Order: sequence, then structure tokens, then C-alpha cells
Amino acid sequence: MGTQQLMLIVLGVIIVGIAIVVGIQMFGQSAVEANKNAILQDALNVAAKAQQWYRKPTVLGGGGRSFSGFDLTDINVDSTTENGTIRVSNVTSSSFVLTVVGKEDGDGDGTPVKVEFTVYADSTSSPTITD
Repeated sequence: MGTQQLMLIVLGVIIVGIAIVVGIQMFGQSAVEANKNAILQDALNVAAKAQQWYRKPTVLGGGGRSFSGFDLTDINVDSTTENGTIRVSNVTSSSFVLTVVGKEDGDGDGTPVKVEFTVYADSTSSPTITD
């Protein structure tokens, strides 16, 4: 009888240990997904504000139907948020590339999650999301 009870205790400890490990992994994956969603939302907000700036006449502080010279300061957006870092690159008169780098490492390779897409006057390209 004592051996059977000891085996049940050992089995119980193993099951609880496995449950804890699985819970920790699920929490980490949830944090990555939350960060991906947050940086995608940040990127879409910046894109919408940039498109508004594009349409606004230059005398009112807008781009006058051009992205030339566009910068995040034009739309009062900080390059660093609680979710990650926002960058604008390859600015032309009709488009620019928007990149938001998150704070979570999605696949454990040491690089954080990243969302990148091109913003046009009336649309955006499909976002590229990397872990």
C-alpha cells in the first residue's frame, strides 16, 4: 500500500510540473501575440495620420498632396511607444515605408517582432509581419 501511494505522489508531482511548464510557454506566446497586435495597430494609426497629412494643404501644415519631406514629427507621433519603435524610410512624393519594431521576441532568435508596409496616399500594401 505504501509503494502505491508513493507512486501516486510522484505521478502527481510530474503532472503538476508539466502543467506549470505548459502554462509558462502559453503566457510567453500570448505576450508575443499581444505585442504583434499592438505594433500593427500603432502602424495603422500612423498610416492614417500620414494620409490625412498628405491631403492637408501646405498652408495648413500638411503635405499638399505629397509625402516629400514627411517625418513622424509632422503628425506629432513619437518614434518610441510602449509597444516598440516606429521608423519611416524610403520617402517619395507618393509613398513611404513604415516599420514598427516591437519589444517581444517571437521565435527566440534574438530579434523582436516587426511589422512593415508601404503607405500610399489612399491605401497601404499588405503588412509583412516577422517574428
